Amino acid sequence: MTRVIALFFLFLNISAVNANNSLIAIVNNKAISYKSIENKIIDSKSSEEKILIIKEHIDILLQLEKAKEFQVSALQKDVDLTLQDIANNNHITIDQLRSYPDFFLIEKEVYEKISILNLQRFITKDLVISPEEIFIQCSKKNSEKDLKQIKIAQIIISELDNKITNDKEKEVEIKSFLNKISNHISKGASFETFAKLHSQHPSYLNGGVTDWLTVNTQTMKILAELKENKVSKIYLTDFGYAIAIKIDERFISSKLGKCEEELIYVNAEEFYFNWVSSLRENAFIKIYEEKL
Repeated sequence: MTRVIALFFLFLNISAVNANNSLIAIVNNKAISYKSIENKIIDSKSSEEKILIIKEHIDILLQLEKAKEFQVSALQKDVDLTLQDIANNNHITIDQLRSYPDFFLIEKEVYEKISILNLQRFITKDLVISPEEIFIQCSKKNSEKDLKQIKIAQIIISELDNKITNDKEKEVEIKSFLNKISNHISKGASFETFAKLHSQHPSYLNGGVTDWLTVNTQTMKILAELKENKVSKIYLTDFGYAIAIKIDERFISSKLGKCEEELIYVNAEEFYFNWVSSLRENAFIKIYEEKL
């Protein structure tokens, strides 16, 4: 009788182990056992909650699979650095952290989060929002236009005769040349043509025209006051001496920069969410709900 009872309890233990290791889902060619996500669903009270957790786990597996495919999985050194930060933030040594009973779960989670973050950056790295779209969207959100910007065309000269070594003589020569160009333009010559012929800045390709520049320096304030087709006085830039004309001006919200960051983030987040959804739609997924 004692032997029968012992065998009965042994059978119960084996059944419990088998239940813990039972197959609850398949993703492509990978099996998900109850044991592998037990720590995530152990406190779930309803089947709906458990299914939601399993679906989230499936999304993680699909992303990790892609991270490996694109070779952006977390490097061990990055995992180690993050673990060290966790230890520091909790005022313990890394050895004390490693002695924690569930350390392997912490290390696994760190690896997964870094890998997925790397994947997010990889997938969204080529996303671009045009300056016009940013301006339109952010202007709607921030109606107060308290920041002035101008667009100018410049002719920048850094050197004319490399035989001249004296800085003062070089400055005089450059300014004299710019004054001659300025006189021609003031008499009706094309600024764009002279910029393409003589400017030594990469912007010469499009006639010296800049992007929108914020009026936040004394030089910008002077240029902002220029009348139409009026050539500026000679001024110094990081690339050399220059003359300019004002092309256009506008007023924007000083919060535009922050709005731009938020818009780029939201756009990337939405793009990545849709990309993960497509992974899920194209994957073979089977969840054994009756085993939950």
